[in-house]
Amino acid sequence: MTGTLLASLFAALAICMSGLPIHASVQAGAKGESVGRAAEAREEMSSPASEMRGLIERFVTDEASLDRSFPVEYSPQRTERRTRFLMDWMAALKPVKFDSLNLDGHVDYLLFKNHLDYALRRLDLKAKAQRETAALVPFATVITNLEETRRRMEGLDPSKAADLLNTLNHQIGDLHKTVDAGFKVKKTVANRAAHTVESLQRSLKAWFDFYNGYDPLFSWWVREPYKTVDASLSSYAAVIKEKLVGIRPGDTDTIVGDPIGRDALMAELAHEMIPYTPDELVAIANREFSWCETEMKKASAEMGFGDDWHKALEKVKTLYVEPGKQPAMIRDLAQEAIKYVEDHDLVTVPPLAKETWRMEMMSPERQKVNPFFLGGESIIVSFPTNTMPHEQKMMSMRGNNVHFARATVHHELIPGHHLQLFMLDRYRTWRREFETSFWIEGWALYWEMLLWDRGFARSPEDRVGMLFWRMHRCARIIFSLSFHLEKMTPKECIDFLVKRVGHERDNAAAEVRRSFSGDYSPLYQCAYMLGGLQIRALHHDLVDSGKMTDRAFHDAILKQSAIPIELIRAALTNAPPKSDFKSVWRFYDHD
Repeated sequence: MTGTLLASLFAALAICMSGLPIHASVQAGAKGESVGRAAEAREEMSSPASEMRGLIERFVTDEASLDRSFPVEYSPQRTERRTRFLMDWMAALKPVKFDSLNLDGHVDYLLFKNHLDYALRRLDLKAKAQRETAALVPFATVITNLEETRRRMEGLDPSKAADLLNTLNHQIGDLHKTVDAGFKVKKTVANRAAHTVESLQRSLKAWFDFYNGYDPLFSWWVREPYKTVDASLSSYAAVIKEKLVGIRPGDTDTIVGDPIGRDALMAELAHEMIPYTPDELVAIANREFSWCETEMKKASAEMGFGDDWHKALEKVKTLYVEPGKQPAMIRDLAQEAIKYVEDHDLVTVPPLAKETWRMEMMSPERQKVNPFFLGGESIIVSFPTNTMPHEQKMMSMRGNNVHFARATVHHELIPGHHLQLFMLDRYRTWRREFETSFWIEGWALYWEMLLWDRGFARSPEDRVGMLFWRMHRCARIIFSLSFHLEKMTPKECIDFLVKRVGHERDNAAAEVRRSFSGDYSPLYQCAYMLGGLQIRALHHDLVDSGKMTDRAFHDAILKQSAIPIELIRAALTNAPPKSDFKSVWRFYDHD
């Protein structure tokens, strides 16, 4: 009786861990699935845990606490405290006996050390960027000191604070005149300075709101000087944008961005464990682009357009559904992709993952930045609304046509982002701090490559849709790295997407705006194609060689978490990396 009870409890635990609903256990048992789930649970529970897990989880908690305590981005105190914090954790790694760690421990140690090295380099690069804007924002320390003093809960003399704000207002006024007179500075530096002013303005408001109304003497002295300074900061940020950046009031379309330069790009590549230079990556992208163009011509010829694949692309763009039909189309495409990967035993799809994906529609305003689908647990669908101007409606429908969508729905849901995020929440969760877009976006793009190789496209129109996105990911490498190397302007990036890839102009502008808005890392746009090529190379080594099945390979990658793929390679090949590990994997085969 006891043994039966324990077996039942263990089976239930296995079902919970796998994401299988309890109410489905009877059906699963009928098919023998519960036995498999129990075996999977036993394997997970018997696997040796990483010796580094506790240390990493402590670091993540401490870092979050410190960041909450020092939220003022431009504060010297924040930089100094964060530097000391990172150096303390570097010292904490030294006593760890690397050679005695298991394979997971080896990987986690290197992830942790890489993270700390990168964070320290980022502080240096950020300090350099701030020095470049210092002449336009010499009052930054005054404002950050006020907010830092408040956060340390030190006493405040309201009359002295009013004097300080009055002096600050005069300083801002003088700077305003200097800018008006034609201050010489790079556009990108001026744009960064304008954003700094706006950030400092928010910090000053947080300081003022803390005391105002709660301290009558503070309000009596400070209220009016604060209002004056707040208005001066708004005016000053506006004049920087208009006179130095070239953005007039109300202009929400101009794209400026902030190119980081070669040194910063090399630091980013080192962090992502990509042992290539920016120029080598652009060369890879151009080679892949040429392959896409060759395949585009083949599909174009089948459609009756000869080598003029741009005409074939234009035809495919007209094959969109009528208003109101887009959600049903997306639903059908999602179900088709799930059935395909399961029928061909390509990857495990937990029942709960199939049950919990959802759909939302993207607002017209958001489509200015994200003209195409976004995904995860919810797929955010781009399609025009009745409020959009006619030209924008047509661009949105053309850019989200049936064949483009068939190539991207599986990217966003299953086996793409939804499945991988589902697994990230369930396996090696302590590695989330080291998450890389080369795994996140690379995995989803890899499936586009794999499905192409397996003949997922049903027609030349489908192939054009798949190739459009693949060319787009090549173009992302070319234009984003060229921008950060200051070889292309945002306008040139837009023109490149329109002329070489065949984007609608509004969609191309939205893509470039998204790339350089500051919400994404400088290598984010490179990560799709390059991460996909990494996983594809690993698939060739392990699956094409017969060492692993497709399903075992894909399941194993999902369970390693979103870490640099070279370290996943070490784990899957059971090749523990050395403590002095340096990225050396040249994953791209030029032949």
